[in-house]
Amino acid sequence: MKVSIVTDSTSDLPSSVAEELEIAVVPVSVQFGDRVYKDGIDISTDTFYEMLKTNPVLPKTSAPSIGTFEEVYREVSQKCDAIVSIHIASKLSATYDSARLACSNINFPISVIDSETASMACGLLAITAAKAAIDGANTVEIERHLRDRIPRTITYGVFSTLDYLLKGGRIGRAQAFVGSLLKISPILAIRNGDVLPVARIRTRSKAIDRLCDIVRELGEIEALSVMRTTTPEDAEDLVNRLSPLFPAEKIYRTSIGPAIATYIGPDAVGISVMWK
Repeated sequence: MKVSIVTDSTSDLPSSVAEELEIAVVPVSVQFGDRVYKDGIDISTDTFYEMLKTNPVLPKTSAPSIGTFEEVYREVSQKCDAIVSIHIASKLSATYDSARLACSNINFPISVIDSETASMACGLLAITAAKAAIDGANTVEIERHLRDRIPRTITYGVFSTLDYLLKGGRIGRAQAFVGSLLKISPILAIRNGDVLPVARIRTRSKAIDRLCDIVRELGEIEALSVMRTTTPEDAEDLVNRLSPLFPAEKIYRTSIGPAIATYIGPDAVGISVMWK
């Protein structure tokens, strides 16, 4: 049985990795004013950040339509026997629901999985599912593989501001930090579908120190990614600092795309980790 993997663009999966592992990525829509862009298709990450900094209108995102999922599923089904489709937490986006509804219109075996997280934490799950499929795992085995790893896969981020999360309505339990963050770099996490407050740190450098400590405290690592919005130098520094814990050449490096960056804003850096 050949199983294909589908995810969405909120996973921030590097295009080279998606291509190598034959993971289909369904684009989320990003709207600036009256214009709608497909994340990763007709707006580049660099262009998005320039618009984010200069445009007074806050962008909005919308989940892929049921029709978009149907189109992708039909195309992917031509070259496999079953599909496993893993997506951003259902508490954060309607993407998971769109995927499930699309399945009812297609006579083909499709398993839709809620990653309960976002960004490259979802990406790491898609990668591990794709590698299992390449090794010959069937749908049931891949689904079991993911259910085992979802509780030990998480995204952490160091933010320069919580304004974007607040205005975008994705602040979650991190609301507790709002109003008390004068010149403080908060660390947040996404786990179990929630945006969680982790720590209030006075300086960005100390926040990144704490981020490294958090990874160290998790124990043995199975997979790791470093992400960033507009600060590549911070991301590379983070890779170097984490390399004693996990080989640098195995750390996935990626830019946080428009779908997630809409709620994060510029000058953010983060890690997604799956521990053993």
